[in-house]
Amino acid sequence: MEFGSIEREIYIEAAPEIVFDVVSNPEHVREWWPDEALYEPAPGAIGEIVFGDRDTGSKVVRLTVVDVQPPRSFSFRWTHPADAVAADGNSLLVTFELIPSGAGTLLSFRETGFREMGWEVAVLEEQYRDHVTGWDYFLPRIAPYIAALGVRP
Repeated sequence: MEFGSIEREIYIEAAPEIVFDVVSNPEHVREWWPDEALYEPAPGAIGEIVFGDRDTGSKVVRLTVVDVQPPRSFSFRWTHPADAVAADGNSLLVTFELIPSGAGTLLSFRETGFREMGWEVAVLEEQYRDHVTGWDYFLPRIAPYIAALGVRP
């Protein structure tokens, strides 16, 4: 296995503008991914996502918004050390590209930077598999969430 990137494509029956809002706006993101999402969807913004309840133990992960091009793409870096600026080599890059397709949108997802983190092989494999498992659980939640919003393509 390569452990270089994770790539997924999902067709969503909604316009790119709606899908963009759902993958970039923290109010929507926390409905399909983390328990909390605290950031501004603007290039250079620094924020955090939280998995679990802060009061009973949670995992807080910093993120830095890299690029915002409504309604075409949204990207951020995450998993970097709390005392470091997110950059190539110390963080993973997540990119959502939105491509109009028929009456809906093809969401193309990619997470890269695993090999560049400098992890030992066992850690690289563990982190990669953990992210694959996570994205395979969370990404399929986007389309049903959008459908529940009651928006039309």
